[in-house]
Amino acid sequence: MPDWMDGTDIAFPNLGIYLHNVPQSFTIFGFRIAMYGVIIGIGVILAFMLVSKLAEADGLHSDDFYEAGLFILLFGIAGARLYYVAFSWDSYKNNLLSILNIRQGGLAIYGGVIAGILTMIIYAKVKKKNICHMLDVGIFGALVGQSIGRWGNFTNREVFGGYSDGLFAMRLPVEAVRNRDITADLAAHIAEGTNYIQVHPTFLYESVCNLILMGLMLLFRKKKAFHGEVVLWYLGGYGLIRFIIEGIRVDRLLIPGTNLAVSQCLSLGLLVFSVVVITVMRIRTKGQKVVMPSDGESEKAEKEETASEKKAEAK
Repeated sequence: MPDWMDGTDIAFPNLGIYLHNVPQSFTIFGFRIAMYGVIIGIGVILAFMLVSKLAEADGLHSDDFYEAGLFILLFGIAGARLYYVAFSWDSYKNNLLSILNIRQGGLAIYGGVIAGILTMIIYAKVKKKNICHMLDVGIFGALVGQSIGRWGNFTNREVFGGYSDGLFAMRLPVEAVRNRDITADLAAHIAEGTNYIQVHPTFLYESVCNLILMGLMLLFRKKKAFHGEVVLWYLGGYGLIRFIIEGIRVDRLLIPGTNLAVSQCLSLGLLVFSVVVITVMRIRTKGQKVVMPSDGESEKAEKEETASEKKAEAK
């Protein structure tokens, strides 16, 4: 491995991988297109494809998810940006117009997840659909988007951890990284005669862990005890993943006035919440069968289930 890296190179020295000229963007007809956006776009397409298949398998209408997905995409991006800006306010307070510039990154996954789930709930409520059942299917779209979207952080040279000399250690040229992401410890490990930092590729860790979580959810989703359990698996599983990985990252968003990472606090809260709700609901629904409608009976089954839920609440 060379001691001096070009500004566009990325390397994984302990894997023997050296990548030359990894682009952050490319130009078509004079218009600059960010790789981050392209990768997110690929994730969105694959998310729609998977959710559509799962919806049909569950006897739901895929058109509902395409329609809801458009709103989720718009509000999800807005939520991801607002979440990031809220906890990075010092970087934007003197230039409010920069809040609208998302071409340089600055999207927080949790903000997108929260906005996306709220949008799905509102859509299902307006359309008189089973909210929890739709969330159980739609949440797979979030996992696909997250797993693929994290590679946008790779091309942006962001979302990495502290110094590492492990198997997956990644080298990035100092000039390609934001100054605020180079901690004192990383700077101390820059050897004389070199121009790179060597870090944990936390974007990679999270992408792989999300794929594993999605595989487990797909494997066991037919064994759920109640509608809404799958989305709780996601909230708890991703909460655990993010809690651990957030502790390694150097670009953590902090709760103002503290040294607490907001995403770690939220992750821990979601993990505890999910475990408690799943435990309580499994006790309450023990012995009951989950309604999984066929294509021709989905609407009828949803209405009957909603009516039975209202009767149970009235009691």
